[in-house]
Amino acid sequence: MGILKALDEVALQHSSTCASVAIAWLLHRPSVTAPIASATSLQQLDSLIKAVNVKLTPHDISLLDEASKWK
Repeated sequence: MGILKALDEVALQHSSTCASVAIAWLLHRPSVTAPIASATSLQQLDSLIKAVNVKLTPHDISLLDEASKWK
């Protein structure tokens, strides 16, 4: 499964956006000290802010980790 498909799947499960899920996923990664993101619209900013409320399950994290591996 590709990373975009995995992001879509997890976002759908959480009634969220792919951007929110991506930032939430980065926040769960021990190798990431602080995710860097920018927004050019209020809608994009809203997705970034909502990321802190996305509670990813271990299954979600595993799915995203697996989809993002280099092949």
